[in-house]
Amino acid sequence: MSAPAVNERLTADRPGSAPPAVHEQSLRRPNQRRRPSGHVLLWTALAVMVVLYGFPFVYLLLTSFKLPSDAIAIPPHLLPHTWSLTNYGQALRTPGVGAAFVNSLTTAALSTVLSLVLAVPAAWGVTRFGTVSGRVFILAALVTRMVPPVAIGIPFVSLMRSLHLNDTPTALALAHTTISLPLSIWLLASFFEAVPVELDEAARVDGASRLGALVRVVVPVASGGIAVAAIFAFLASWNEFLFALLLTAVKSQTAPVIIANFQTQYGLQWGPMTALAAVYSIPVVLLTLFLQRRIVAGLTLGAVKG
Repeated sequence: MSAPAVNERLTADRPGSAPPAVHEQSLRRPNQRRRPSGHVLLWTALAVMVVLYGFPFVYLLLTSFKLPSDAIAIPPHLLPHTWSLTNYGQALRTPGVGAAFVNSLTTAALSTVLSLVLAVPAAWGVTRFGTVSGRVFILAALVTRMVPPVAIGIPFVSLMRSLHLNDTPTALALAHTTISLPLSIWLLASFFEAVPVELDEAARVDGASRLGALVRVVVPVASGGIAVAAIFAFLASWNEFLFALLLTAVKSQTAPVIIANFQTQYGLQWGPMTALAAVYSIPVVLLTLFLQRRIVAGLTLGAVKG
């Protein structure tokens, strides 16, 4: 009998022992059972979230391709019986649509730039100096974020009229900055806390000023977090409706106001409204895809400190 066979025979005859294959199977079975169940639960949760968040937008897209009779059918059906681009043609031919898109883009860009220019030094000062007044300031910023926009809408309209800025993109951008600035400060403060203070000190040793250290060292390191704050500020302005309705009349109307105008005294025009809303969502989707890598880097910026 060969040596391997003798070893197997002795192992099998030993009391309380099992063959090596049995031990390996008993050790591997729990892991093999846990992994598939964990993956199944994770993918199930992700699928449910995608359905909950994505179904309204998918239904909007499908409605934009329906004929007017299909859009108001009772009971409603998901897929259009006849696919048509009539709603898109009617929506894009509506007077003022092109100017509204330009106004929305101009206002969102101005609001985003203003929010970042003010929020970056504010958040950096709060995190670097660590004073009590800085903590009070950032708490006050959170409190102002809780104030409903309708509470300051009418005073803001009066202020813009006294400054002769009513019905201008500048006035609307200032109003949108009041919405996005507190959130931008809070986001950037959490990102700047993940940037080591030693980087600032090294820049100061090399002869840079505080502002120079912020611009040349801290901002490039925290660029992912700044991209996250930028896209949130852009979305806050791009989707805002109340200030756009109060502060604009004809020249600076934004796309949300134009979309709301499809509700007339004769009824709600579902087809053109959903078509224009679908077109209006394209810049946001493109911006998110363009900044996707920056956003991921910003969200993981605070995962490891040091």
